[in-house]
Amino acid sequence: MSQEETLARLVSGGYLKAERIIEAMRAIRREDFVPLAMRPYAWEDHPLPIGNGQTISAPHMYAIMLETAEIKIGDRVLEIGTGSGYGAALLSFLTGKKGKVYSIEVVHALAGSARKNLARSGLDATIIEADGRQGYPPGAPYDRILVTAASENVPTALVEQLKLGGKMLIPVGKYFQELMLVEKSKSGVDINPILPVVFVPLTGHSER
Repeated sequence: MSQEETLARLVSGGYLKAERIIEAMRAIRREDFVPLAMRPYAWEDHPLPIGNGQTISAPHMYAIMLETAEIKIGDRVLEIGTGSGYGAALLSFLTGKKGKVYSIEVVHALAGSARKNLARSGLDATIIEADGRQGYPPGAPYDRILVTAASENVPTALVEQLKLGGKMLIPVGKYFQELMLVEKSKSGVDINPILPVVFVPLTGHSER
């Protein structure tokens, strides 16, 4: 399936609506962020293996998360689970030169390849090799936090690093997962389910 065919299906299916997100997904070559053997399948709408037991999420899942996050130019964004760097590239495009994207990856090999992929794309994001459950306090507070691996709960450290008025998207659960929207305001923290999902588990250095 071609890039344009997949994007057209995502638009007609209601997954993609915002013109800037469509522009981002059209501008960034997904095939540049998957292993060579997977490139013929880069625009198939399902997850693909990227090595080290990890995957790149399906295009429709990126569309859902980005549409829900409502990222603006100039936003400060933290991504947990860099993977191949595709998500960080999309976030960098959406936040623009006035924004800042930090992305955390616990797997050394993936962090290295993601840096190379991003450099080739011409987009800028800071890749940090660390335990994503702890977030990245030096860059906080964040307007948006996107977690691309499933946690059994919503990590307190991530909530603390979210700006007032900020939003976090995180898959929560072990055997049955829900994509949760976390919104932080002066009155507290609201956590609401968006839809059932299946993500690889969020792991830390102690589990590698």
